[in-house]
Amino acid sequence: MILNILSIVVSLGLLITFHEFGHYFVARRCGVKVLRFSVGFGKPIYRYVGKTGTEFTLAMIPLGGYVRMLDEREGDVPESLKNQTFNCKTVWQRIAIVAAGPVANFILAIAIYALVALLGVQSIAPKVGDVDQQSPASQTQIQSGDELISLAGDSVTSWDDVNLVLAGLIGKTGTIIVRYQSEGGGSLHEETIDLNRWLVGYEPNNLIRAFGFQPWQPTVIPIIAQVVDDGAGFTAGFEPGDEILSIDGQSVASWQQVVASVQSSPNQALSMKVQRKQDVINLTLLPKYMERDGKVIGYAGLAVVPPVWDESLIRERRYGVFEALSYGVEQTHKMVSLTVSSIGKMLQGLISVDNLSGPITIAKVASASADSGVQSFLKFMAYLSVSLGVLNLLPIPMLDGGHLVFFGIEAIRRKPVSERVQGLAYRVGASLLFALMAVAIFNDIARL
Repeated sequence: MILNILSIVVSLGLLITFHEFGHYFVARRCGVKVLRFSVGFGKPIYRYVGKTGTEFTLAMIPLGGYVRMLDEREGDVPESLKNQTFNCKTVWQRIAIVAAGPVANFILAIAIYALVALLGVQSIAPKVGDVDQQSPASQTQIQSGDELISLAGDSVTSWDDVNLVLAGLIGKTGTIIVRYQSEGGGSLHEETIDLNRWLVGYEPNNLIRAFGFQPWQPTVIPIIAQVVDDGAGFTAGFEPGDEILSIDGQSVASWQQVVASVQSSPNQALSMKVQRKQDVINLTLLPKYMERDGKVIGYAGLAVVPPVWDESLIRERRYGVFEALSYGVEQTHKMVSLTVSSIGKMLQGLISVDNLSGPITIAKVASASADSGVQSFLKFMAYLSVSLGVLNLLPIPMLDGGHLVFFGIEAIRRKPVSERVQGLAYRVGASLLFALMAVAIFNDIARL
Protein backbone atom coordinates (compact mmCIF):
# COMPACT_ATOMS: atom_id res chain seq x y z
CA MET A 1 0.00 0.00 0.00
CA ILE A 2 2.86 2.36 0.83
CA LEU A 3 4.43 1.65 -2.57
CA ASN A 4 1.06 2.26 -4.26
CA ILE A 5 0.68 5.61 -2.52
CA LEU A 6 4.25 6.72 -3.19
CA SER A 7 4.07 5.65 -6.84
CA ILE A 8 0.87 7.56 -7.58
CA VAL A 9 1.97 10.64 -5.59
CA VAL A 10 5.32 10.82 -7.38
CA SER A 11 3.78 10.16 -10.80
CA LEU A 12 0.84 12.55 -10.65
CA GLY A 13 2.68 15.11 -8.53
CA LEU A 14 5.51 15.50 -11.05
CA LEU A 15 3.24 15.48 -14.11
CA ILE A 16 0.76 17.98 -12.67
CA THR A 17 3.55 20.26 -11.44
CA PHE A 18 5.24 20.26 -14.83
CA HIS A 19 1.93 20.90 -16.62
CA GLU A 20 1.02 23.85 -14.42
CA PHE A 21 4.58 25.18 -14.55
CA GLY A 22 4.17 25.38 -18.34
CA HIS A 23 1.19 27.72 -17.88
CA TYR A 24 3.00 29.65 -15.15
CA PHE A 25 6.26 30.09 -17.06
CA VAL A 26 4.68 31.41 -20.27
CA ALA A 27 2.22 33.58 -18.34
CA ARG A 28 5.10 35.28 -16.51
CA ARG A 29 6.99 35.73 -19.83
CA CYS A 30 3.88 37.43 -21.25
CA GLY A 31 3.67 39.78 -18.27
CA VAL A 32 0.64 38.21 -16.57
CA LYS A 33 0.51 38.33 -12.78
CA VAL A 34 0.01 34.84 -11.32
CA LEU A 35 -1.96 34.86 -8.07
CA ARG A 36 -1.74 31.16 -7.18
CA PHE A 37 0.14 28.08 -8.38
CA SER A 38 -1.59 25.06 -6.86
CA VAL A 39 -0.71 21.39 -7.09
CA GLY A 40 -3.83 19.53 -5.99
CA PHE A 41 -7.31 20.69 -5.08
CA GLY A 42 -9.02 21.39 -1.79
CA LYS A 43 -7.56 22.66 1.45
CA PRO A 44 -3.88 23.67 1.20
CA ILE A 45 -1.47 21.69 3.38
CA TYR A 46 1.53 23.83 2.44
CA ARG A 47 1.70 27.47 1.37
CA TYR A 48 4.56 29.70 0.26
CA VAL A 49 4.45 33.24 -1.15
CA GLY A 50 7.17 34.09 -3.66
CA LYS A 51 8.86 37.41 -4.33
CA THR A 52 6.45 38.20 -7.19
CA GLY A 53 3.46 37.72 -4.87
CA THR A 54 2.50 34.33 -6.30
CA GLU A 55 1.11 31.93 -3.70
CA PHE A 56 2.47 28.41 -4.20
CA THR A 57 0.31 25.77 -2.54
CA LEU A 58 0.19 22.00 -2.12
CA ALA A 59 -3.41 20.88 -1.59
CA MET A 60 -5.08 17.80 -0.11
CA ILE A 61 -6.41 16.13 -3.27
CA PRO A 62 -3.52 15.33 -5.68
CA LEU A 63 -5.72 14.73 -8.74
CA GLY A 64 -5.03 17.96 -10.57
CA GLY A 65 -3.84 21.50 -10.18
CA TYR A 66 -4.34 25.02 -11.47
CA VAL A 67 -2.66 28.37 -12.07
CA ARG A 68 -4.86 31.31 -11.12
CA MET A 69 -3.99 34.49 -13.00
CA LEU A 70 -5.11 38.07 -12.51
CA ASP A 71 -8.23 38.56 -14.62
CA GLU A 72 -10.74 41.41 -14.74
CA ARG A 73 -13.54 38.95 -15.40
CA GLU A 74 -13.10 37.49 -11.92
CA GLY A 75 -13.15 40.71 -9.90
CA ASP A 76 -12.06 44.30 -9.64
CA VAL A 77 -8.45 44.96 -10.57
CA PRO A 78 -6.53 48.10 -9.52
CA GLU A 79 -5.71 50.42 -12.41
CA SER A 80 -1.98 49.95 -11.79
CA LEU A 81 -2.26 46.19 -12.37
CA LYS A 82 -4.59 46.09 -15.37
CA ASN A 83 -1.70 45.70 -17.79
CA GLN A 84 -0.84 42.43 -15.95
CA THR A 85 -4.25 40.80 -16.38
CA PHE A 86 -4.75 37.70 -18.50
CA ASN A 87 -7.72 39.12 -20.37
CA CYS A 88 -5.83 42.22 -21.55
CA LYS A 89 -3.19 40.19 -23.40
CA THR A 90 -3.40 39.56 -27.14
CA VAL A 91 -5.23 36.46 -28.31
CA TRP A 92 -1.93 34.92 -29.45
CA GLN A 93 -0.39 35.45 -26.01
CA ARG A 94 -3.41 33.82 -24.38
CA ILE A 95 -3.17 30.90 -26.82
CA ALA A 96 0.51 30.50 -25.92
CA ILE A 97 -0.25 30.54 -22.18
CA VAL A 98 -3.02 27.93 -22.45
CA ALA A 99 -1.12 25.66 -24.85
CA ALA A 100 2.01 25.77 -22.66
CA GLY A 101 0.61 23.22 -20.17
CA PRO A 102 0.13 20.34 -22.64
CA VAL A 103 3.35 21.28 -24.45
CA ALA A 104 5.19 21.03 -21.12
CA ASN A 105 3.86 17.49 -20.72
CA PHE A 106 5.17 16.53 -24.16
CA ILE A 107 8.56 18.06 -23.35
CA LEU A 108 8.64 16.11 -20.07
CA ALA A 109 7.81 12.88 -21.92
CA ILE A 110 10.64 13.51 -24.38
CA ALA A 111 13.03 14.15 -21.48
CA ILE A 112 11.97 10.96 -19.65
CA TYR A 113 12.27 8.79 -22.75
CA ALA A 114 15.67 10.35 -23.44
CA LEU A 115 16.73 9.48 -19.89
CA VAL A 116 15.58 5.89 -20.46
CA ALA A 117 17.69 5.78 -23.61
CA LEU A 118 20.74 7.13 -21.78
CA LEU A 119 20.32 4.45 -19.10
CA GLY A 120 20.21 1.82 -21.83
CA VAL A 121 17.15 0.18 -23.38
CA GLN A 122 17.04 -3.54 -22.63
CA SER A 123 14.39 -5.80 -24.12
CA ILE A 124 13.58 -9.39 -25.02
CA ALA A 125 13.63 -10.35 -28.72
CA PRO A 126 10.15 -11.20 -30.09
CA LYS A 127 10.78 -14.92 -30.44
CA VAL A 128 7.55 -16.91 -30.71
CA GLY A 129 6.95 -19.78 -28.29
CA ASP A 130 3.62 -20.96 -29.69
CA VAL A 131 0.75 -19.81 -31.89
CA ASP A 132 -2.92 -20.07 -30.90
CA GLN A 133 -4.75 -21.90 -33.67
CA GLN A 134 -7.93 -19.88 -33.11
CA SER A 135 -6.36 -16.46 -33.68
CA PRO A 136 -5.29 -14.04 -36.44
CA ALA A 137 -1.68 -15.28 -36.14
CA SER A 138 -2.79 -18.79 -37.14
CA GLN A 139 -3.26 -17.52 -40.72
CA THR A 140 0.53 -17.67 -41.09
CA GLN A 141 3.09 -20.47 -41.03
CA ILE A 142 4.89 -19.00 -38.02
CA GLN A 143 6.22 -21.75 -35.75
CA SER A 144 7.76 -22.00 -32.32
CA GLY A 145 11.25 -20.49 -32.37
CA ASP A 146 10.62 -18.03 -35.22
CA GLU A 147 11.40 -14.38 -34.53
CA LEU A 148 9.18 -11.48 -35.63
CA ILE A 149 10.91 -8.80 -37.74
CA SER A 150 8.08 -6.43 -38.65
CA LEU A 151 4.33 -6.19 -38.17
CA ALA A 152 1.92 -4.03 -40.18
CA GLY A 153 4.84 -2.17 -41.72
CA ASP A 154 6.55 -1.33 -38.41
CA SER A 155 9.83 -2.98 -37.48
CA VAL A 156 9.78 -4.77 -34.12
CA THR A 157 12.81 -5.68 -32.05
CA SER A 158 11.06 -6.53 -28.78
CA TRP A 159 7.71 -7.68 -27.43
CA ASP A 160 7.16 -4.08 -26.27
CA ASP A 161 7.31 -3.01 -29.91
CA VAL A 162 4.88 -5.77 -30.87
CA ASN A 163 2.46 -4.72 -28.14
CA LEU A 164 2.59 -1.09 -29.30
CA VAL A 165 1.85 -2.04 -32.92
CA LEU A 166 -1.04 -4.28 -31.87
CA ALA A 167 -2.55 -1.48 -29.78
CA GLY A 168 -2.76 0.56 -32.96
CA LEU A 169 -4.48 -2.30 -34.82
CA ILE A 170 -7.50 -2.54 -32.50
CA GLY A 171 -10.64 -2.15 -34.57
CA LYS A 172 -8.79 -2.55 -37.86
CA THR A 173 -10.35 -4.15 -40.91
CA GLY A 174 -8.02 -5.08 -43.76
CA THR A 175 -4.81 -6.92 -44.54
CA ILE A 176 -1.51 -6.50 -42.71
CA ILE A 177 1.91 -7.93 -43.52
CA VAL A 178 4.03 -9.82 -41.00
CA ARG A 179 7.71 -10.55 -41.62
CA TYR A 180 9.61 -13.11 -39.56
CA GLN A 181 12.81 -15.10 -39.49
CA SER A 182 13.08 -18.85 -39.05
CA GLU A 183 14.66 -20.17 -35.86
CA GLY A 184 18.41 -19.94 -35.65
CA GLY A 185 18.79 -17.00 -38.02
CA GLY A 186 17.29 -18.85 -40.96
CA SER A 187 15.46 -17.50 -44.01
CA LEU A 188 13.15 -14.49 -43.96
CA HIS A 189 9.43 -14.94 -44.64
CA GLU A 190 6.61 -12.53 -45.44
CA GLU A 191 2.93 -13.37 -45.04
CA THR A 192 -0.40 -11.59 -44.79
CA ILE A 193 -3.05 -11.59 -42.08
CA ASP A 194 -6.66 -10.52 -42.67
CA LEU A 195 -8.35 -8.61 -39.86
CA ASN A 196 -12.04 -7.81 -39.49
CA ARG A 197 -12.82 -5.23 -36.76
CA TRP A 198 -10.19 -6.88 -34.60
CA LEU A 199 -11.07 -6.90 -30.86
CA VAL A 200 -14.09 -4.62 -31.34
CA GLY A 201 -16.27 -5.05 -28.25
CA TYR A 202 -13.54 -6.81 -26.28
CA GLU A 203 -11.35 -5.66 -23.42
CA PRO A 204 -8.27 -7.87 -23.74
CA ASN A 205 -5.83 -8.20 -20.85
CA ASN A 206 -2.98 -9.16 -23.18
CA LEU A 207 -2.87 -7.92 -26.79
CA ILE A 208 -0.02 -10.25 -27.78
CA ARG A 209 -1.91 -13.35 -26.68
CA ALA A 210 -5.16 -12.02 -28.12
CA PHE A 211 -3.41 -11.82 -31.51
CA GLY A 212 -2.31 -15.42 -31.06
CA PHE A 213 1.35 -15.23 -30.05
CA GLN A 214 2.76 -16.93 -26.98
CA PRO A 215 6.18 -15.35 -26.31
CA TRP A 216 9.01 -17.87 -26.11
CA GLN A 217 10.30 -18.58 -22.62
CA PRO A 218 13.16 -20.81 -21.48
CA THR A 219 12.19 -24.07 -19.81
CA VAL A 220 11.88 -23.37 -16.10
CA ILE A 221 13.21 -26.30 -14.09
CA PRO A 222 10.81 -26.86 -11.15
CA ILE A 223 13.30 -26.11 -8.36
CA ILE A 224 11.79 -24.28 -5.39
CA ALA A 225 13.41 -20.95 -4.50
CA GLN A 226 11.02 -19.75 -1.79
CA VAL A 227 8.21 -21.16 0.34
CA VAL A 228 5.58 -18.70 1.54
CA ASP A 229 4.87 -19.00 5.27
CA ASP A 230 1.49 -20.59 6.01
CA GLY A 231 0.96 -21.35 2.31
CA ALA A 232 -0.10 -24.71 0.92
CA GLY A 233 3.50 -25.54 0.04
CA PHE A 234 4.67 -24.72 3.57
CA THR A 235 1.97 -26.98 5.05
CA ALA A 236 2.96 -29.78 2.67
CA GLY A 237 6.57 -29.61 3.88
CA PHE A 238 8.35 -28.08 0.88
CA GLU A 239 11.77 -26.52 1.41
CA PRO A 240 13.90 -24.21 -0.77
CA GLY A 241 16.05 -26.30 -3.11
CA ASP A 242 13.46 -29.05 -3.60
CA GLU A 243 13.02 -30.17 -7.21
CA ILE A 244 9.60 -31.51 -8.18
CA LEU A 245 9.96 -34.75 -10.18
CA SER A 246 6.37 -35.91 -10.65
CA ILE A 247 2.75 -35.06 -9.81
CA ASP A 248 0.25 -37.91 -9.29
CA GLY A 249 2.66 -40.28 -10.98
CA GLN A 250 3.17 -38.08 -14.06
CA SER A 251 6.74 -36.86 -14.49
CA VAL A 252 7.24 -33.12 -14.90
CA ALA A 253 10.10 -31.35 -16.65
CA SER A 254 9.09 -27.70 -16.30
CA TRP A 255 7.59 -25.29 -13.80
CA GLN A 256 4.84 -24.50 -16.29
CA GLN A 257 3.53 -28.06 -15.85
CA VAL A 258 3.52 -27.64 -12.08
CA VAL A 259 1.60 -24.36 -12.33
CA ALA A 260 -0.98 -25.90 -14.67
CA SER A 261 -1.55 -28.85 -12.31
CA VAL A 262 -1.84 -26.69 -9.19
CA GLN A 263 -4.15 -24.11 -10.77
CA SER A 264 -6.50 -26.81 -12.05
CA SER A 265 -6.69 -28.53 -8.63
CA PRO A 266 -7.99 -26.12 -5.97
CA ASN A 267 -8.62 -27.98 -2.70
CA GLN A 268 -7.60 -31.28 -4.36
CA ALA A 269 -4.71 -33.28 -2.93
CA LEU A 270 -1.74 -33.73 -5.28
CA SER A 271 0.84 -36.44 -4.64
CA MET A 272 4.30 -35.13 -5.48
CA LYS A 273 7.67 -36.81 -5.70
CA VAL A 274 10.47 -34.40 -4.77
CA GLN A 275 14.26 -34.55 -5.02
CA ARG A 276 15.78 -33.11 -1.83
CA LYS A 277 19.57 -33.18 -1.97
CA GLN A 278 20.42 -36.88 -2.30
CA ASP A 279 16.98 -38.16 -1.28
CA VAL A 280 13.69 -38.61 -3.12
CA ILE A 281 10.70 -37.99 -0.88
CA ASN A 282 6.91 -37.97 -1.26
CA LEU A 283 4.83 -34.91 -0.31
CA THR A 284 1.11 -34.25 -0.50
CA LEU A 285 0.12 -30.75 -1.61
CA LEU A 286 -3.41 -29.43 -1.02
CA PRO A 287 -3.61 -26.24 -3.11
CA LYS A 288 -5.57 -23.37 -1.62
CA TYR A 289 -8.00 -21.58 -3.87
CA MET A 290 -8.45 -18.05 -5.16
CA GLU A 291 -10.65 -16.34 -7.76
CA ARG A 292 -9.03 -14.80 -10.85
CA ASP A 293 -10.88 -13.44 -13.88
CA GLY A 294 -14.08 -15.07 -12.68
CA LYS A 295 -12.49 -18.53 -12.31
CA VAL A 296 -11.48 -20.42 -9.15
CA ILE A 297 -7.89 -21.62 -9.37
CA GLY A 298 -5.48 -23.30 -6.99
CA TYR A 299 -2.24 -21.83 -5.69
CA ALA A 300 0.58 -23.29 -3.63
CA GLY A 301 2.61 -20.39 -2.25
CA LEU A 302 5.81 -21.59 -3.91
CA ALA A 303 8.32 -19.56 -5.94
CA VAL A 304 10.63 -21.09 -8.52
CA VAL A 305 14.31 -20.47 -9.20
CA PRO A 306 14.38 -17.99 -12.13
CA PRO A 307 15.54 -19.44 -15.47
CA VAL A 308 18.66 -18.33 -17.30
CA TRP A 309 17.82 -16.57 -20.55
CA ASP A 310 19.75 -17.08 -23.76
CA GLU A 311 21.90 -13.96 -24.03
CA SER A 312 21.24 -13.78 -27.77
CA LEU A 313 17.59 -12.96 -26.98
CA ILE A 314 18.44 -10.09 -24.66
CA ARG A 315 18.79 -6.93 -26.70
CA GLU A 316 20.36 -3.85 -25.15
CA ARG A 317 21.13 -0.57 -26.84
CA ARG A 318 22.81 2.48 -25.35
CA TYR A 319 22.44 5.93 -26.83
CA GLY A 320 24.51 9.10 -26.93
CA VAL A 321 22.96 12.40 -25.84
CA PHE A 322 21.69 13.44 -29.28
CA GLU A 323 20.56 9.90 -30.12
CA ALA A 324 18.69 9.79 -26.79
CA LEU A 325 16.89 13.05 -27.59
CA SER A 326 15.94 11.67 -31.00
CA TYR A 327 14.67 8.49 -29.31
CA GLY A 328 12.65 10.62 -26.87
CA VAL A 329 11.02 12.58 -29.69
CA GLU A 330 10.27 9.40 -31.65
CA GLN A 331 8.72 7.57 -28.70
CA THR A 332 6.68 10.60 -27.66
CA HIS A 333 5.38 10.95 -31.23
CA LYS A 334 4.39 7.27 -31.25
CA MET A 335 2.53 7.60 -27.95
CA VAL A 336 0.76 10.80 -29.02
CA SER A 337 -0.36 9.10 -32.26
CA LEU A 338 -1.53 6.01 -30.39
CA THR A 339 -3.47 8.06 -27.82
CA VAL A 340 -5.16 10.23 -30.45
CA SER A 341 -5.97 7.15 -32.55
CA SER A 342 -7.44 5.35 -29.53
CA ILE A 343 -9.66 8.32 -28.67
CA GLY A 344 -10.88 8.44 -32.27
CA LYS A 345 -11.64 4.71 -32.25
CA MET A 346 -13.53 5.09 -28.98
CA LEU A 347 -15.69 7.82 -30.53
CA GLN A 348 -16.33 5.51 -33.51
CA GLY A 349 -17.32 2.67 -31.17
CA LEU A 350 -14.36 0.50 -32.22
CA ILE A 351 -12.96 0.60 -28.70
CA SER A 352 -15.32 0.15 -25.76
CA VAL A 353 -15.62 2.80 -23.04
CA ASP A 354 -14.88 -0.10 -20.69
CA ASN A 355 -11.23 0.61 -21.51
CA LEU A 356 -11.39 4.01 -19.76
CA SER A 357 -9.33 3.98 -16.58
CA GLY A 358 -9.37 6.21 -13.54
CA PRO A 359 -7.14 6.94 -10.55
CA ILE A 360 -7.39 3.43 -9.08
CA THR A 361 -6.05 1.75 -12.22
CA ILE A 362 -3.39 4.45 -12.60
CA ALA A 363 -2.27 3.75 -9.03
CA LYS A 364 -2.13 0.00 -9.66
CA VAL A 365 -0.14 0.39 -12.88
CA ALA A 366 2.18 2.91 -11.21
CA SER A 367 2.87 0.42 -8.41
CA ALA A 368 3.36 -2.49 -10.83
CA SER A 369 5.76 -0.47 -13.00
CA ALA A 370 7.71 0.60 -9.90
CA ASP A 371 7.98 -3.09 -8.93
CA SER A 372 9.39 -3.84 -12.39
CA GLY A 373 12.28 -1.41 -12.03
CA VAL A 374 13.32 2.17 -12.66
CA GLN A 375 13.14 1.92 -16.45
CA SER A 376 9.61 0.53 -16.41
CA PHE A 377 8.45 3.23 -13.99
CA LEU A 378 10.03 5.97 -16.13
CA LYS A 379 8.28 4.65 -19.26
CA PHE A 380 4.98 4.60 -17.40
CA MET A 381 5.47 8.23 -16.32
CA ALA A 382 6.35 9.28 -19.87
CA TYR A 383 3.21 7.64 -21.27
CA LEU A 384 1.09 9.17 -18.51
CA SER A 385 2.57 12.59 -19.32
CA VAL A 386 1.67 12.12 -23.00
CA SER A 387 -1.86 11.08 -22.04
CA LEU A 388 -2.26 14.13 -19.80
CA GLY A 389 -1.07 16.41 -22.58
CA VAL A 390 -3.35 14.90 -25.24
CA LEU A 391 -6.42 14.79 -23.01
CA ASN A 392 -5.97 18.45 -22.05
CA LEU A 393 -5.92 19.38 -25.73
CA LEU A 394 -9.34 17.80 -26.38
CA PRO A 395 -11.79 20.50 -27.55
CA ILE A 396 -13.88 20.23 -24.39
CA PRO A 397 -14.72 23.42 -22.48
CA MET A 398 -13.07 23.40 -19.02
CA LEU A 399 -9.96 21.82 -20.59
CA ASP A 400 -7.09 23.67 -22.24
CA GLY A 401 -8.32 22.48 -25.63
CA GLY A 402 -11.70 24.10 -25.05
CA HIS A 403 -10.05 27.43 -24.24
CA LEU A 404 -7.92 27.14 -27.39
CA VAL A 405 -11.08 26.63 -29.48
CA PHE A 406 -12.58 29.85 -28.10
CA PHE A 407 -9.35 31.77 -28.66
CA GLY A 408 -9.07 30.34 -32.19
CA ILE A 409 -12.59 31.56 -32.97
CA GLU A 410 -11.67 34.94 -31.50
CA ALA A 411 -8.55 35.14 -33.69
CA ILE A 412 -10.67 34.46 -36.80
CA ARG A 413 -13.65 36.70 -35.90
CA ARG A 414 -11.47 39.45 -34.38
CA LYS A 415 -13.74 39.50 -31.34
CA PRO A 416 -14.17 37.13 -28.39
CA VAL A 417 -16.95 34.58 -28.00
CA SER A 418 -19.71 36.01 -25.79
CA GLU A 419 -19.56 35.35 -22.05
CA ARG A 420 -23.03 33.75 -22.20
CA VAL A 421 -21.98 31.20 -24.83
CA GLN A 422 -18.74 30.45 -22.99
CA GLY A 423 -20.59 30.01 -19.69
CA LEU A 424 -23.05 27.56 -21.25
CA ALA A 425 -20.22 25.65 -22.92
CA TYR A 426 -18.30 25.39 -19.65
CA ARG A 427 -21.33 23.91 -17.90
CA VAL A 428 -21.76 21.33 -20.68
CA GLY A 429 -18.04 20.58 -20.58
CA ALA A 430 -18.04 20.15 -16.81
CA SER A 431 -20.97 17.73 -17.04
CA LEU A 432 -19.18 15.73 -19.72
CA LEU A 433 -15.96 15.56 -17.70
CA PHE A 434 -17.78 14.44 -14.56
CA ALA A 435 -19.61 11.76 -16.59
CA LEU A 436 -16.33 10.48 -18.06
CA MET A 437 -14.72 10.42 -14.62
CA ALA A 438 -17.71 8.52 -13.22
CA VAL A 439 -17.39 5.91 -16.00
CA ALA A 440 -13.62 5.61 -15.42
CA ILE A 441 -14.02 5.14 -11.67
CA PHE A 442 -16.85 2.61 -12.22
CA ASN A 443 -14.53 0.66 -14.56
CA ASP A 444 -11.79 0.78 -11.92
CA ILE A 445 -14.11 -0.65 -9.29
CA ALA A 446 -15.42 -3.31 -11.71
CA ARG A 447 -11.84 -4.42 -12.43
CA LEU A 448 -11.20 -4.80 -8.69
